Amino acid sequence: MRWTIQAFHLLAIPLVSAFYVHAQSAPLLAVDASTDRHPIRAEIYGIANGVDSTFAKEIQLPNFRWGGDATTRYNWQVDSSNAGFDWYFMGGNGQTTPVPGASVDQLITTYGRHGARALITVPIIPYINKSSSWTCSFPVSIYGNQQSTNPYVFPNGNTCGNSISTNGAQLLDTNIYANHIDNSTSLQQGWIEHLVSAHGTAARGGVPFYQLDNEPGGWSNTHRDVEPIQPLYPVIVQLGQQYAAAIKEVDPSAQVFGPSDFTDGGWIGTPSQQDGLLAGQYYLQQMAEYEKQHHQRILDYFDEHYYPAFTDQASQLEVTRTFWDPTYNSGSWVEQWYFDGPMMLIPRFQNWVSRYYPGTKVALSEYSIDSGKKTIVDALAEMDVLGIFGRQELGFANMWNPPSPTDPIAYSFRMFRSYDGKGSHYGDVWVNSTSTNQAQLSIYGSQRTRDGALTILVLNKTTASITTTLSITGIDLPATAAVYSYSNANLQQIVENPSAAIRSGSINYTYPGYSATLFVVADAGKTASQ
Repeated sequence: MRWTIQAFHLLAIPLVSAFYVHAQSAPLLAVDASTDRHPIRAEIYGIANGVDSTFAKEIQLPNFRWGGDATTRYNWQVDSSNAGFDWYFMGGNGQTTPVPGASVDQLITTYGRHGARALITVPIIPYINKSSSWTCSFPVSIYGNQQSTNPYVFPNGNTCGNSISTNGAQLLDTNIYANHIDNSTSLQQGWIEHLVSAHGTAARGGVPFYQLDNEPGGWSNTHRDVEPIQPLYPVIVQLGQQYAAAIKEVDPSAQVFGPSDFTDGGWIGTPSQQDGLLAGQYYLQQMAEYEKQHHQRILDYFDEHYYPAFTDQASQLEVTRTFWDPTYNSGSWVEQWYFDGPMMLIPRFQNWVSRYYPGTKVALSEYSIDSGKKTIVDALAEMDVLGIFGRQELGFANMWNPPSPTDPIAYSFRMFRSYDGKGSHYGDVWVNSTSTNQAQLSIYGSQRTRDGALTILVLNKTTASITTTLSITGIDLPATAAVYSYSNANLQQIVENPSAAIRSGSINYTYPGYSATLFVVADAGKTASQ
């Protein structure tokens, strides 16, 4: 969750200046449909649960995630959890007759109608919530006055505190079992059996993805009442192995994600307790060792969370380079002290997998580059990220903070999933795409398997209009390309523009400042029957 950003991003981020781009210095763009081809997984276009169901249907949402801090202590038997430090350690939901697993079942059914597949968090923390009745871990009547209290809910007349006494001391929960029960693999297996019974196995359209808890490296912060001393990564690994094996025992066709830890700090852990490795490396190494000993793969996705840090619109657009660029250093402490250079996050994680546990896919099940200010830059930054995910062969991604259907960032997903409002998609096969200045004009080209059309997204990340040439090779070209754009001119619509002429294998075009332009180029060598 986002509390990790302020804790770990301590240094300033380089800024990009907005300036007028003269014709002679404009970046040159090129797409070659015949080279650098690889599949783009639909799973990279996921959004966390809470997304509007009509919008989910419109963009044919491929997956959603039921996760976050509030799911760590979920007890499916009483269909409720504990919010931890996020909200006064409130447990329960006020129901007198809870239906086991009902809230999660409803989400799976609701989004499943639109084809979205679920990533469900399975608690591996040692304690989970006890009752559906409202409770809290630090009632003032027992623990005394605290710095902040819940102004809305008073379980049995109790005022619920935030666990910090008025003098700043951290309080200790002296009766964990008052509001919690022991977690166990058998209890969680009971839930997986319930999900399989209600929705089918993963192989038969049921829940395909399970996540081993949420940000275990931060349990002593968010869940400090039940885990006041942070478990070291060997313990987190051991718990992960136990619960992953339990999931696979019930549904061998399901895929498991882990460790799902937080930005920067969660990737590091305590190297001295991890064979000298970073937490993510150690986790992969130990999961590979489990397979070697037990002849069973129990981890399918190496999954982490990431929140790029930025300070303004220019740095918001530039910080997308931390996902991939081997020449860009954002100033993050983890780059300086542990990565010994630029973050280049996706290639770095892929290299970890290649070294420690080949065959594991890479996922970012929680990320966000949204400023919350609902600007065109939010939309452009998200489009940049989605384009990067496809180019870098990411296996799975899920954006945190579901957008309202009218938010600019919602149009980022429309550009990839329904740019014409009729369900037409950006392509599913990456093709070679280059810009001589990706910081000014970013380009992401792909080909649709269905009809062979090229879909080429160009992002102008400057405030000035840029006129330049886009050359296209490796495909039989028609005379024109369809054009769709999104800009400040209309934040409530992706606009279909007049077709662009293709002459001598090139499109000469002017890209407005802060805009996204999508070219759809039909393959003139294909017929409808192909």
